[in-house]
Amino acid sequence: MPTPLRVKLQEAHSGMLLVSVTPPRQSAAARADEIAAVTTARLADVDLDGLILYDIDDESDRNPDDRPFPFLPTMDPADFHAGHLGGFGKPVVIYRCVGKYPRDELSSWLQAVDTDQVMTVFVGPSSSDKPVRTDLRTAHELRREVRPDLLVGGVAITERYIRGRDEHLRMVSKQERGCAYFISQVVYDVDATKSMLSDYYYACRDRGIAPRPVILTMSVCGSLKTLSFLKWLGVNVPPWLENTLRHSPDPLAESFDQCVRNARDLITFCRRLGMPFGFNVESVSIRKVEIDASIALAVELQQLLDRG
Repeated sequence: MPTPLRVKLQEAHSGMLLVSVTPPRQSAAARADEIAAVTTARLADVDLDGLILYDIDDESDRNPDDRPFPFLPTMDPADFHAGHLGGFGKPVVIYRCVGKYPRDELSSWLQAVDTDQVMTVFVGPSSSDKPVRTDLRTAHELRREVRPDLLVGGVAITERYIRGRDEHLRMVSKQERGCAYFISQVVYDVDATKSMLSDYYYACRDRGIAPRPVILTMSVCGSLKTLSFLKWLGVNVPPWLENTLRHSPDPLAESFDQCVRNARDLITFCRRLGMPFGFNVESVSIRKVEIDASIALAVELQQLLDRG
Protein backbone atom coordinates (compact mmCIF):
# COMPACT_ATOMS: atom_id res chain seq x y z
CA MET A 1 0.00 0.00 0.00
CA PRO A 2 1.31 3.52 -0.80
CA THR A 3 2.22 5.65 2.20
CA PRO A 4 -0.62 8.13 2.87
CA LEU A 5 0.13 11.83 2.40
CA ARG A 6 -0.60 12.52 6.06
CA VAL A 7 2.09 10.06 7.12
CA LYS A 8 4.59 11.38 4.58
CA LEU A 9 4.11 14.91 5.91
CA GLN A 10 4.28 13.84 9.55
CA GLU A 11 7.42 11.77 8.98
CA ALA A 12 9.00 14.46 6.75
CA HIS A 13 9.40 12.33 3.64
CA SER A 14 10.77 13.77 0.40
CA GLY A 15 9.48 13.39 -3.14
CA MET A 16 5.80 14.17 -2.60
CA LEU A 17 3.80 15.31 -5.62
CA LEU A 18 0.56 17.28 -5.59
CA VAL A 19 -1.51 19.26 -8.07
CA SER A 20 -3.52 22.31 -7.05
CA VAL A 21 -6.96 23.29 -8.29
CA THR A 22 -9.13 26.36 -7.88
CA PRO A 23 -12.79 25.52 -7.15
CA PRO A 24 -15.39 26.50 -9.74
CA ARG A 25 -16.68 30.04 -9.83
CA GLN A 26 -19.83 30.58 -7.80
CA SER A 27 -21.60 31.41 -11.04
CA ALA A 28 -20.71 27.92 -12.31
CA ALA A 29 -21.71 26.06 -9.14
CA ALA A 30 -24.48 24.23 -11.00
CA ARG A 31 -21.77 22.58 -13.13
CA ALA A 32 -19.60 21.56 -10.17
CA ASP A 33 -20.11 17.81 -10.72
CA GLU A 34 -19.10 18.16 -14.37
CA ILE A 35 -16.04 20.26 -13.49
CA ALA A 36 -15.00 17.77 -10.80
CA ALA A 37 -15.31 14.89 -13.27
CA VAL A 38 -13.15 16.69 -15.83
CA THR A 39 -10.56 17.46 -13.14
CA THR A 40 -10.48 13.85 -11.94
CA ALA A 41 -10.10 12.56 -15.52
CA ARG A 42 -7.17 14.93 -16.19
CA LEU A 43 -5.34 13.63 -13.13
CA ALA A 44 -6.06 9.93 -13.67
CA ASP A 45 -2.64 9.10 -15.14
CA VAL A 46 -0.54 11.11 -12.67
CA ASP A 47 0.90 9.37 -9.60
CA LEU A 48 -0.17 12.00 -7.06
CA ASP A 49 -0.06 11.99 -3.29
CA GLY A 50 -3.01 14.35 -3.19
CA LEU A 51 -4.76 17.46 -4.38
CA ILE A 52 -4.58 21.04 -3.15
CA LEU A 53 -7.77 23.10 -3.21
CA TYR A 54 -7.20 26.85 -3.04
CA ASP A 55 -9.41 29.29 -1.18
CA ILE A 56 -9.54 32.40 -3.37
CA ASP A 57 -9.88 35.85 -1.85
CA ASP A 58 -9.91 39.33 -3.34
CA GLU A 59 -6.35 40.69 -2.97
CA SER A 60 -6.85 44.12 -4.52
CA ASP A 61 -5.91 45.64 -1.15
CA ARG A 62 -2.45 44.08 -1.50
CA ASN A 63 -1.84 45.26 -5.04
CA PRO A 64 -3.67 48.37 -6.33
CA ASP A 65 -2.66 47.68 -9.96
CA ASP A 66 -5.28 46.36 -12.34
CA ARG A 67 -5.69 42.61 -11.95
CA PRO A 68 -4.83 40.95 -15.32
CA PHE A 69 -7.55 38.35 -14.73
CA PRO A 70 -10.68 39.63 -12.94
CA PHE A 71 -11.45 38.42 -9.44
CA LEU A 72 -14.50 36.14 -9.53
CA PRO A 73 -15.79 34.59 -6.27
CA THR A 74 -15.41 30.82 -6.18
CA MET A 75 -17.10 27.99 -4.34
CA ASP A 76 -15.87 27.22 -0.85
CA PRO A 77 -13.13 24.60 -1.40
CA ALA A 78 -14.41 22.49 1.49
CA ASP A 79 -17.90 22.42 -0.04
CA PHE A 80 -16.47 21.58 -3.48
CA HIS A 81 -14.52 18.71 -1.99
CA ALA A 82 -17.30 17.33 0.19
CA GLY A 83 -20.04 17.65 -2.40
CA HIS A 84 -18.34 16.96 -5.71
CA LEU A 85 -14.89 15.38 -5.41
CA GLY A 86 -15.85 12.18 -3.65
CA GLY A 87 -14.62 10.14 -6.60
CA PHE A 88 -11.10 11.50 -6.50
CA GLY A 89 -10.07 9.00 -3.85
CA LYS A 90 -6.90 10.71 -2.63
CA PRO A 91 -6.21 13.13 0.24
CA VAL A 92 -6.68 16.85 -0.18
CA VAL A 93 -5.08 19.93 1.33
CA ILE A 94 -7.78 22.56 1.72
CA TYR A 95 -6.64 26.16 2.01
CA ARG A 96 -8.56 28.37 4.43
CA CYS A 97 -8.37 32.17 4.09
CA VAL A 98 -9.31 32.35 7.73
CA GLY A 99 -10.20 36.04 7.69
CA LYS A 100 -13.27 35.23 5.55
CA TYR A 101 -14.83 32.95 8.15
CA PRO A 102 -16.43 33.71 11.53
CA ARG A 103 -14.93 31.75 14.39
CA ASP A 104 -18.06 29.58 14.81
CA GLU A 105 -18.09 28.63 11.12
CA LEU A 106 -14.41 27.74 11.16
CA SER A 107 -14.91 25.74 14.35
CA SER A 108 -17.80 23.77 12.81
CA TRP A 109 -15.67 22.86 9.80
CA LEU A 110 -12.79 21.79 12.03
CA GLN A 111 -15.06 19.54 14.08
CA ALA A 112 -16.55 17.82 11.02
CA VAL A 113 -13.43 17.30 8.88
CA ASP A 114 -12.01 13.82 8.18
CA THR A 115 -8.41 14.20 9.35
CA ASP A 116 -7.27 11.04 7.54
CA GLN A 117 -8.25 12.47 4.15
CA VAL A 118 -8.07 16.23 4.70
CA MET A 119 -5.23 18.52 5.69
CA THR A 120 -5.29 22.30 5.69
CA VAL A 121 -3.26 25.45 5.22
CA PHE A 122 -4.32 28.56 7.10
CA VAL A 123 -3.75 31.80 5.19
CA GLY A 124 -3.85 35.25 6.73
CA PRO A 125 -5.15 38.49 5.19
CA SER A 126 -3.54 39.88 2.04
CA SER A 127 -2.68 43.12 3.86
CA SER A 128 -2.47 44.32 7.45
CA ASP A 129 -5.31 46.79 6.83
CA LYS A 130 -7.81 44.21 5.64
CA PRO A 131 -10.67 43.56 8.09
CA VAL A 132 -10.92 39.93 9.18
CA ARG A 133 -13.48 37.79 10.95
CA THR A 134 -10.84 35.44 12.37
CA ASP A 135 -7.15 36.29 12.55
CA LEU A 136 -4.42 33.79 11.82
CA ARG A 137 -3.26 33.36 15.41
CA THR A 138 -6.82 32.72 16.59
CA ALA A 139 -7.32 30.15 13.82
CA HIS A 140 -4.25 28.21 14.96
CA GLU A 141 -5.42 28.37 18.59
CA LEU A 142 -8.85 27.14 17.53
CA ARG A 143 -7.34 24.21 15.61
CA ARG A 144 -5.30 23.19 18.67
CA GLU A 145 -8.42 23.42 20.82
CA VAL A 146 -10.96 21.76 18.51
CA ARG A 147 -9.00 19.40 16.23
CA PRO A 148 -5.37 19.01 17.26
CA ASP A 149 -5.15 15.91 15.05
CA LEU A 150 -5.79 17.96 11.90
CA LEU A 151 -2.50 18.42 10.07
CA VAL A 152 -1.99 22.12 9.34
CA GLY A 153 0.56 23.75 7.08
CA GLY A 154 1.81 27.25 6.39
CA VAL A 155 2.74 29.34 3.38
CA ALA A 156 6.40 30.01 2.46
CA ILE A 157 7.07 32.96 0.16
CA THR A 158 10.45 33.46 -1.48
CA GLU A 159 9.61 37.09 -2.28
CA ARG A 160 9.20 37.91 1.43
CA TYR A 161 12.58 36.32 1.99
CA ILE A 162 14.09 38.56 -0.70
CA ARG A 163 12.58 41.69 0.87
CA GLY A 164 13.31 41.08 4.53
CA ARG A 165 15.64 38.06 4.76
CA ASP A 166 13.40 36.76 7.55
CA GLU A 167 10.95 34.40 5.86
CA HIS A 168 12.87 31.41 7.21
CA LEU A 169 12.33 32.77 10.73
CA ARG A 170 8.61 33.14 10.00
CA MET A 171 8.64 29.48 8.99
CA VAL A 172 10.31 28.47 12.24
CA SER A 173 7.75 30.50 14.19
CA LYS A 174 4.87 28.86 12.29
CA GLN A 175 6.43 25.46 12.93
CA GLU A 176 6.52 26.22 16.64
CA ARG A 177 2.81 27.10 16.46
CA GLY A 178 2.03 23.68 14.97
CA CYS A 179 2.68 23.84 11.21
CA ALA A 180 3.70 20.37 10.04
CA TYR A 181 4.63 21.40 6.48
CA PHE A 182 4.87 24.38 4.15
CA ILE A 183 3.65 25.09 0.64
CA SER A 184 5.47 27.75 -1.32
CA GLN A 185 4.20 30.44 -3.61
CA VAL A 186 5.04 29.83 -7.28
CA VAL A 187 8.81 29.49 -7.66
CA TYR A 188 10.62 31.13 -10.56
CA ASP A 189 13.54 32.62 -8.62
CA VAL A 190 15.40 29.40 -7.83
CA ASP A 191 18.53 30.91 -6.29
CA ALA A 192 16.54 32.94 -3.76
CA THR A 193 14.40 29.91 -2.97
CA LYS A 194 17.50 27.80 -2.33
CA SER A 195 18.81 30.50 0.01
CA MET A 196 15.50 30.56 1.91
CA LEU A 197 15.49 26.78 2.25
CA SER A 198 19.11 26.77 3.39
CA ASP A 199 18.51 29.45 6.01
CA TYR A 200 15.41 27.60 7.25
CA TYR A 201 17.29 24.29 7.43
CA TYR A 202 20.14 25.75 9.47
CA ALA A 203 17.84 27.83 11.67
CA CYS A 204 16.10 24.58 12.59
CA ARG A 205 19.42 22.86 13.24
CA ASP A 206 20.55 25.72 15.48
CA ARG A 207 17.37 25.24 17.55
CA GLY A 208 17.68 21.46 17.69
CA ILE A 209 14.46 20.84 15.74
CA ALA A 210 13.88 18.93 12.52
CA PRO A 211 12.85 20.96 9.45
CA ARG A 212 9.38 20.30 8.12
CA PRO A 213 8.73 19.42 4.46
CA VAL A 214 8.44 22.29 2.00
CA ILE A 215 6.20 21.66 -1.01
CA LEU A 216 7.56 23.82 -3.83
CA THR A 217 4.98 25.18 -6.27
CA MET A 218 5.71 25.20 -9.99
CA SER A 219 3.57 26.86 -12.65
CA VAL A 220 3.86 27.19 -16.41
CA CYS A 221 3.41 30.54 -18.16
CA GLY A 222 1.84 30.42 -21.60
CA SER A 223 1.18 34.05 -22.44
CA LEU A 224 2.19 37.60 -21.60
CA LYS A 225 -1.10 37.98 -19.74
CA THR A 226 -0.26 34.99 -17.56
CA LEU A 227 3.18 36.51 -16.98
CA SER A 228 1.53 39.78 -15.91
CA PHE A 229 -0.74 37.86 -13.54
CA LEU A 230 2.18 36.00 -11.97
CA LYS A 231 3.86 39.34 -11.34
CA TRP A 232 0.59 40.81 -9.98
CA LEU A 233 0.43 37.89 -7.56
CA GLY A 234 3.88 38.89 -6.33
CA VAL A 235 5.93 36.16 -8.02
CA ASN A 236 9.48 37.31 -8.73
CA VAL A 237 10.35 36.38 -12.31
CA PRO A 238 14.06 37.13 -12.89
CA PRO A 239 14.53 39.82 -15.58
CA TRP A 240 16.48 37.49 -17.88
CA LEU A 241 13.64 34.96 -17.77
CA GLU A 242 11.00 37.63 -18.26
CA ASN A 243 12.88 38.82 -21.35
CA THR A 244 13.05 35.25 -22.65
CA LEU A 245 9.32 34.69 -22.16
CA ARG A 246 8.36 38.04 -23.68
CA HIS A 247 10.40 37.45 -26.83
CA SER A 248 9.91 33.71 -27.24
CA PRO A 249 7.68 32.54 -30.11
CA ASP A 250 6.40 29.85 -27.73
CA PRO A 251 6.45 31.10 -24.11
CA LEU A 252 4.52 28.05 -22.90
CA ALA A 253 7.19 25.63 -24.14
CA GLU A 254 9.93 27.93 -22.85
CA SER A 255 8.40 28.19 -19.38
CA PHE A 256 7.73 24.43 -19.29
CA ASP A 257 11.40 23.70 -20.00
CA GLN A 258 12.46 26.26 -17.41
CA CYS A 259 10.18 24.72 -14.78
CA VAL A 260 11.76 21.33 -15.44
CA ARG A 261 15.26 22.81 -15.13
CA ASN A 262 14.26 24.59 -11.92
CA ALA A 263 12.78 21.41 -10.47
CA ARG A 264 15.88 19.39 -11.31
CA ASP A 265 18.07 22.04 -9.63
CA LEU A 266 15.86 22.12 -6.51
CA ILE A 267 15.74 18.31 -6.25
CA THR A 268 19.54 18.11 -6.31
CA PHE A 269 19.89 20.95 -3.81
CA CYS A 270 17.33 19.62 -1.32
CA ARG A 271 18.69 16.08 -1.43
CA ARG A 272 22.24 17.26 -0.79
CA LEU A 273 21.11 19.53 2.04
CA GLY A 274 18.87 16.89 3.61
CA MET A 275 15.85 19.15 3.33
CA PRO A 276 12.51 17.27 3.05
CA PHE A 277 10.64 18.54 0.02
CA GLY A 278 8.01 17.87 -2.60
CA PHE A 279 6.32 19.63 -5.50
CA ASN A 280 2.95 21.17 -6.19
CA VAL A 281 1.94 22.00 -9.76
CA GLU A 282 -0.63 24.68 -10.48
CA SER A 283 -1.95 26.64 -13.42
CA VAL A 284 -2.72 30.28 -12.68
CA SER A 285 -4.51 30.48 -16.03
CA ILE A 286 -7.85 28.92 -16.96
CA ARG A 287 -6.76 28.42 -20.59
CA LYS A 288 -7.01 24.74 -21.49
CA VAL A 289 -3.60 24.71 -23.17
CA GLU A 290 -1.93 25.96 -19.97
CA ILE A 291 -3.90 23.57 -17.76
CA ASP A 292 -2.90 20.67 -20.02
CA ALA A 293 0.74 21.82 -19.86
CA SER A 294 0.57 21.88 -16.06
CA ILE A 295 -0.58 18.25 -16.03
CA ALA A 296 2.24 17.36 -18.42
CA LEU A 297 4.63 19.12 -16.02
CA ALA A 298 3.31 17.00 -13.14
CA VAL A 299 4.04 13.86 -15.19
CA GLU A 300 7.57 15.13 -15.88
CA LEU A 301 8.13 15.82 -12.18
CA GLN A 302 6.86 12.34 -11.41
CA GLN A 303 9.78 10.98 -13.43
CA LEU A 304 12.32 13.36 -11.89
CA LEU A 305 11.22 12.25 -8.43
CA ASP A 306 11.64 8.57 -9.37
CA ARG A 307 7.97 7.87 -8.67
CA GLY A 308 7.87 4.85 -10.98
